[in-house]
Amino acid sequence: QVQLVESGGGLVQAGGSLRLSCAASGRTFSSYVMGWFRQAPGKEREFVASITRSGAGTYYEDSVKGRFTISRDNAKNTMYLQMNSLKPEDTARYYCAADRSISVMTAYSNPEVWGQGTLVTVSS
Repeated sequence: QVQLVESGGGLVQAGGSLRLSCAASGRTFSSYVMGWFRQAPGKEREFVASITRSGAGTYYEDSVKGRFTISRDNAKNTMYLQMNSLKPEDTARYYCAADRSISVMTAYSNPEVWGQGTLVTVSS
């Protein structure tokens, strides 16, 4: 089973950009469907985006479509989330997640592996 470590969070002004990274240990990264979730203070964790094993398929929550881009580099065992045009409502702790048993990760998935999260704060 992989272990996941997120990085790249921080404080940014509204309209700015950040790129999150999720580094995975082990040699089986390409066998995992990957995704990003986020949890804002006082709210439930929600799905943000996911990507298939090859990277050919990507899926987004409606509020981030056109602003966020998920990608992965299987040679580097790393997944990314490029976040542009950030809004204060994007403020949350962002978690990467992985699962080998599914073909697509959605809002209804319960991934088997989670990272510890990285905090993103967007100021107005």
